[in-house]
Amino acid sequence: MKGLYSALLISFDEKGNLDEKGTRNIVRYNIDVMKVDGLYVGGSTGENFMISTDMKKRIFEIVKDEAKNKIKLIAQVGSINLYEAVELGKYATDLGYDSLSAVTPFYYKFDFEEIKNYYMTIVNETNNNMIIYSIPFLTGVNMSVEQFGELLCHDKIIGIKFTAGDFYLLERVRKAFPNKLIYAGFDEMLLPAVALGVDGAIGSTYNITGKIAREVFEATKAGNLTLARERQTHLNDIIEDILKNGLYQTIKEILKSKGVDAIGYCRLPMKKISAEKVEIAKQIGTKIN
Repeated sequence: MKGLYSALLISFDEKGNLDEKGTRNIVRYNIDVMKVDGLYVGGSTGENFMISTDMKKRIFEIVKDEAKNKIKLIAQVGSINLYEAVELGKYATDLGYDSLSAVTPFYYKFDFEEIKNYYMTIVNETNNNMIIYSIPFLTGVNMSVEQFGELLCHDKIIGIKFTAGDFYLLERVRKAFPNKLIYAGFDEMLLPAVALGVDGAIGSTYNITGKIAREVFEATKAGNLTLARERQTHLNDIIEDILKNGLYQTIKEILKSKGVDAIGYCRLPMKKISAEKVEIAKQIGTKIN
Protein backbone atom coordinates (compact mmCIF):
# COMPACT_ATOMS: atom_id res chain seq x y z
CA MET A 1 0.00 0.00 0.00
CA LYS A 2 3.01 2.32 -0.02
CA GLY A 3 3.81 4.74 -2.83
CA LEU A 4 2.20 7.49 -4.89
CA TYR A 5 -1.56 7.65 -5.40
CA SER A 6 -3.49 10.04 -7.59
CA ALA A 7 -6.59 11.49 -6.00
CA LEU A 8 -8.66 10.60 -9.03
CA LEU A 9 -10.39 13.24 -11.13
CA ILE A 10 -13.81 12.31 -12.50
CA SER A 11 -15.17 13.36 -15.89
CA PHE A 12 -18.61 15.01 -16.01
CA ASP A 13 -20.60 16.49 -18.86
CA GLU A 14 -22.06 20.01 -18.92
CA LYS A 15 -25.22 18.85 -17.12
CA GLY A 16 -23.29 17.14 -14.33
CA ASN A 17 -23.80 13.61 -15.61
CA LEU A 18 -21.02 11.08 -15.18
CA ASP A 19 -18.88 10.65 -18.31
CA GLU A 20 -18.00 6.98 -17.96
CA LYS A 21 -15.74 6.74 -21.01
CA GLY A 22 -13.82 9.87 -20.00
CA THR A 23 -13.39 8.62 -16.45
CA ARG A 24 -11.99 5.34 -17.76
CA ASN A 25 -9.55 7.31 -19.92
CA ILE A 26 -8.35 9.29 -16.89
CA VAL A 27 -7.80 6.01 -15.01
CA ARG A 28 -5.79 4.65 -17.94
CA TYR A 29 -3.67 7.81 -18.15
CA ASN A 30 -2.81 7.52 -14.48
CA ILE A 31 -1.82 3.88 -14.88
CA ASP A 32 -0.12 3.95 -18.29
CA VAL A 33 1.49 7.40 -18.36
CA MET A 34 1.76 8.68 -14.78
CA LYS A 35 2.71 5.19 -13.54
CA VAL A 36 1.12 5.77 -10.13
CA ASP A 37 1.08 3.02 -7.53
CA GLY A 38 -2.61 3.47 -6.84
CA LEU A 39 -5.74 5.58 -7.04
CA TYR A 40 -7.64 7.31 -4.25
CA VAL A 41 -11.23 7.23 -5.47
CA GLY A 42 -14.07 9.37 -4.15
CA GLY A 43 -12.07 12.13 -2.52
CA SER A 44 -12.34 15.89 -2.78
CA THR A 45 -10.70 15.78 -6.22
CA GLY A 46 -13.48 13.51 -7.45
CA GLU A 47 -16.05 16.17 -6.43
CA ASN A 48 -17.41 13.46 -4.16
CA PHE A 49 -19.40 15.67 -1.81
CA MET A 50 -21.53 16.98 -4.67
CA ILE A 51 -22.73 13.67 -6.11
CA SER A 52 -25.35 11.07 -5.25
CA THR A 53 -24.76 7.76 -3.51
CA ASP A 54 -25.63 5.87 -6.70
CA MET A 55 -23.14 7.88 -8.73
CA LYS A 56 -20.44 7.22 -6.13
CA LYS A 57 -21.13 3.49 -6.46
CA ARG A 58 -20.95 3.65 -10.24
CA ILE A 59 -17.60 5.45 -10.07
CA PHE A 60 -16.25 2.77 -7.74
CA GLU A 61 -17.40 0.14 -10.27
CA ILE A 62 -15.86 1.87 -13.28
CA VAL A 63 -12.50 2.43 -11.63
CA LYS A 64 -12.26 -1.14 -10.36
CA ASP A 65 -13.23 -2.53 -13.75
CA GLU A 66 -10.71 -0.35 -15.62
CA ALA A 67 -7.83 -0.74 -13.17
CA LYS A 68 -8.35 -4.47 -12.73
CA ASN A 69 -5.62 -5.56 -10.29
CA LYS A 70 -2.81 -3.53 -11.83
CA ILE A 71 -2.64 -0.94 -9.04
CA LYS A 72 -3.90 -0.49 -5.49
CA LEU A 73 -7.30 1.16 -4.98
CA ILE A 74 -8.51 3.13 -1.97
CA ALA A 75 -12.21 4.04 -1.74
CA GLN A 76 -13.00 7.24 0.14
CA VAL A 77 -16.45 6.59 1.61
CA GLY A 78 -16.60 9.25 4.31
CA SER A 79 -19.74 11.33 4.79
CA ILE A 80 -21.52 13.16 7.57
CA ASN A 81 -24.22 10.58 6.86
CA LEU A 82 -22.72 7.56 8.61
CA TYR A 83 -25.35 5.26 7.09
CA GLU A 84 -24.21 6.28 3.61
CA ALA A 85 -20.55 5.79 4.60
CA VAL A 86 -21.28 2.23 5.75
CA GLU A 87 -23.31 1.48 2.62
CA LEU A 88 -20.52 2.75 0.37
CA GLY A 89 -17.90 0.95 2.45
CA LYS A 90 -19.66 -2.37 2.06
CA TYR A 91 -20.08 -1.75 -1.67
CA ALA A 92 -16.40 -0.91 -2.26
CA THR A 93 -15.33 -3.85 -0.10
CA ASP A 94 -17.46 -6.23 -2.17
CA LEU A 95 -15.86 -4.80 -5.33
CA GLY A 96 -12.43 -5.69 -3.94
CA TYR A 97 -10.96 -2.32 -3.00
CA ASP A 98 -7.71 -2.71 -1.07
CA SER A 99 -8.71 -0.24 1.62
CA LEU A 100 -11.37 2.25 2.57
CA SER A 101 -10.72 5.80 3.65
CA ALA A 102 -13.05 8.24 5.35
CA VAL A 103 -12.83 11.95 5.91
CA THR A 104 -13.42 13.01 9.50
CA PRO A 105 -17.11 13.92 9.89
CA PHE A 106 -17.53 17.65 9.39
CA TYR A 107 -19.96 20.63 9.56
CA TYR A 108 -21.42 19.70 12.94
CA LYS A 109 -18.90 20.05 15.75
CA PHE A 110 -18.62 16.38 16.60
CA ASP A 111 -16.62 15.54 19.70
CA PHE A 112 -13.87 12.92 19.58
CA GLU A 113 -16.04 10.12 20.96
CA GLU A 114 -18.48 10.72 18.11
CA ILE A 115 -15.62 10.74 15.60
CA LYS A 116 -14.19 7.55 17.08
CA ASN A 117 -17.59 5.84 16.91
CA TYR A 118 -17.89 6.92 13.25
CA TYR A 119 -14.65 5.16 12.29
CA MET A 120 -15.24 2.10 14.42
CA THR A 121 -18.72 1.67 12.95
CA ILE A 122 -17.45 1.76 9.37
CA VAL A 123 -14.60 -0.65 10.11
CA ASN A 124 -16.72 -3.10 12.09
CA GLU A 125 -19.55 -3.07 9.53
CA THR A 126 -17.28 -3.55 6.50
CA ASN A 127 -14.36 -5.55 7.94
CA ASN A 128 -12.09 -3.72 5.50
CA ASN A 129 -8.96 -1.70 6.09
CA MET A 130 -9.40 1.99 6.90
CA ILE A 131 -7.22 5.05 6.28
CA ILE A 132 -8.19 8.12 8.30
CA TYR A 133 -8.55 11.17 6.07
CA SER A 134 -7.40 14.11 8.18
CA ILE A 135 -7.86 17.47 6.43
CA PRO A 136 -8.45 20.00 9.22
CA PHE A 137 -8.35 23.15 7.09
CA LEU A 138 -11.57 22.01 5.39
CA THR A 139 -13.25 20.00 8.16
CA GLY A 140 -12.21 22.01 11.21
CA VAL A 141 -11.32 18.72 12.93
CA ASN A 142 -7.88 18.65 14.58
CA MET A 143 -6.73 15.47 16.30
CA SER A 144 -3.86 14.98 18.72
CA VAL A 145 -1.27 12.20 18.67
CA GLU A 146 -3.21 10.52 21.49
CA GLN A 147 -6.50 10.70 19.59
CA PHE A 148 -4.92 9.30 16.43
CA GLY A 149 -3.60 6.54 18.67
CA GLU A 150 -7.08 5.64 19.94
CA LEU A 151 -8.07 5.01 16.34
CA LEU A 152 -4.87 3.40 15.11
CA CYS A 153 -4.93 0.81 17.88
CA HIS A 154 -7.61 -0.99 15.84
CA ASP A 155 -5.88 -3.54 13.59
CA LYS A 156 -8.03 -2.56 10.61
CA ILE A 157 -7.22 1.16 10.85
CA ILE A 158 -3.96 0.99 8.95
CA GLY A 159 -2.98 4.61 8.44
CA ILE A 160 -3.65 8.30 7.89
CA LYS A 161 -3.96 10.56 4.87
CA PHE A 162 -2.29 13.56 6.48
CA THR A 163 -3.44 16.70 4.66
CA ALA A 164 -2.17 19.36 7.04
CA GLY A 165 0.75 21.74 7.34
CA ASP A 166 1.57 20.86 10.95
CA PHE A 167 4.78 18.96 10.34
CA TYR A 168 5.61 18.82 14.03
CA LEU A 169 2.43 16.79 14.48
CA LEU A 170 3.38 14.70 11.44
CA GLU A 171 6.78 13.89 12.99
CA ARG A 172 5.21 13.03 16.35
CA VAL A 173 2.65 10.73 14.69
CA ARG A 174 5.38 9.07 12.62
CA LYS A 175 7.47 8.43 15.73
CA ALA A 176 4.51 7.13 17.74
CA PHE A 177 3.18 4.77 15.06
CA PRO A 178 6.12 3.45 13.01
CA ASN A 179 4.15 0.46 11.75
CA LYS A 180 1.17 2.41 10.42
CA LEU A 181 0.93 3.98 6.96
CA ILE A 182 1.13 7.75 6.62
CA TYR A 183 0.39 9.46 3.31
CA ALA A 184 1.29 13.08 2.59
CA GLY A 185 -1.77 14.97 1.39
CA PHE A 186 -0.26 18.28 0.25
CA ASP A 187 1.47 17.91 -3.14
CA GLU A 188 3.44 21.12 -2.61
CA MET A 189 4.96 19.73 0.63
CA LEU A 190 5.96 16.32 -0.69
CA LEU A 191 9.71 16.72 -0.11
CA PRO A 192 9.59 17.61 3.61
CA ALA A 193 6.91 14.98 4.20
CA VAL A 194 9.08 12.26 2.65
CA ALA A 195 12.04 13.52 4.68
CA LEU A 196 9.93 12.97 7.81
CA GLY A 197 9.28 9.38 6.81
CA VAL A 198 5.86 9.19 5.17
CA ASP A 199 5.13 5.96 3.34
CA GLY A 200 3.52 7.59 0.34
CA ALA A 201 1.49 10.49 -0.93
CA ILE A 202 -2.00 11.09 -2.29
CA GLY A 203 -2.44 14.14 -4.49
CA SER A 204 -4.74 15.88 -6.95
CA THR A 205 -2.02 17.12 -9.25
CA TYR A 206 -0.50 13.66 -9.60
CA ASN A 207 -3.12 13.03 -12.31
CA ILE A 208 -0.82 15.16 -14.49
CA THR A 209 2.43 15.55 -12.49
CA GLY A 210 2.87 11.97 -11.30
CA LYS A 211 6.27 11.62 -12.96
CA ILE A 212 7.62 14.76 -11.30
CA ALA A 213 6.23 13.67 -7.93
CA ARG A 214 7.96 10.31 -8.38
CA GLU A 215 11.27 12.09 -8.90
CA VAL A 216 10.77 14.14 -5.73
CA PHE A 217 9.77 11.05 -3.78
CA GLU A 218 12.62 8.86 -4.91
CA ALA A 219 15.33 11.56 -4.76
CA THR A 220 14.36 12.50 -1.21
CA LYS A 221 14.38 8.88 -0.07
CA ALA A 222 17.81 8.44 -1.68
CA GLY A 223 19.18 11.52 0.11
CA ASN A 224 19.70 13.46 -3.13
CA LEU A 225 18.25 16.69 -1.77
CA THR A 226 19.67 18.85 -4.55
CA LEU A 227 17.64 16.98 -7.15
CA ALA A 228 14.66 16.68 -4.82
CA ARG A 229 14.56 20.44 -4.21
CA GLU A 230 14.93 21.16 -7.91
CA ARG A 231 12.01 18.90 -8.83
CA GLN A 232 9.86 20.09 -5.91
CA THR A 233 10.41 23.69 -7.01
CA HIS A 234 9.36 22.76 -10.54
CA LEU A 235 6.31 20.95 -9.18
CA ASN A 236 5.38 23.91 -6.98
CA ASP A 237 5.68 26.36 -9.87
CA ILE A 238 3.14 24.25 -11.76
CA ILE A 239 0.86 23.92 -8.72
CA GLU A 240 0.95 27.68 -8.16
CA ASP A 241 -0.08 28.34 -11.76
CA ILE A 242 -2.86 25.75 -11.54
CA LEU A 243 -4.26 27.21 -8.32
CA LYS A 244 -4.33 30.70 -9.81
CA ASN A 245 -6.27 29.40 -12.81
CA GLY A 246 -8.73 27.13 -10.94
CA LEU A 247 -7.64 23.79 -9.52
CA TYR A 248 -9.92 21.05 -10.85
CA GLN A 249 -10.99 22.85 -14.02
CA THR A 250 -7.36 23.45 -14.98
CA ILE A 251 -6.22 19.89 -14.33
CA LYS A 252 -9.08 18.60 -16.47
CA GLU A 253 -8.12 20.92 -19.32
CA ILE A 254 -4.47 19.89 -19.04
CA LEU A 255 -5.50 16.24 -19.28
CA LYS A 256 -7.41 17.06 -22.48
CA SER A 257 -4.37 18.90 -23.85
CA LYS A 258 -2.35 15.74 -23.20
CA GLY A 259 -4.71 13.74 -25.41
CA VAL A 260 -6.98 12.29 -22.73
CA ASP A 261 -10.48 11.98 -24.20
CA ALA A 262 -12.54 13.19 -21.24
CA ILE A 263 -15.20 15.86 -20.81
CA GLY A 264 -13.79 18.75 -18.83
CA TYR A 265 -16.71 20.10 -16.82
CA CYS A 266 -16.99 20.26 -13.03
CA ARG A 267 -20.19 19.75 -11.06
CA LEU A 268 -22.16 22.77 -9.98
CA PRO A 269 -21.76 24.96 -8.01
CA MET A 270 -18.22 24.92 -9.39
CA LYS A 271 -18.05 27.36 -12.27
CA LYS A 272 -17.32 26.65 -15.90
CA ILE A 273 -13.82 27.51 -17.02
CA SER A 274 -13.54 30.48 -19.39
CA ALA A 275 -11.99 30.30 -22.87
CA GLU A 276 -9.12 32.47 -21.65
CA LYS A 277 -8.39 30.10 -18.78
CA VAL A 278 -8.55 27.10 -21.10
CA GLU A 279 -5.66 28.64 -23.05
CA ILE A 280 -3.75 29.30 -19.83
CA ALA A 281 -4.30 25.66 -18.84
CA LYS A 282 -2.83 24.51 -22.13
CA GLN A 283 0.22 26.72 -21.55
CA ILE A 284 0.67 25.26 -18.05
CA GLY A 285 0.48 21.80 -19.57
CA THR A 286 3.49 22.51 -21.78
CA LYS A 287 5.60 23.13 -18.65
CA ILE A 288 5.01 19.64 -17.25
CA ASN A 289 8.18 17.70 -17.89
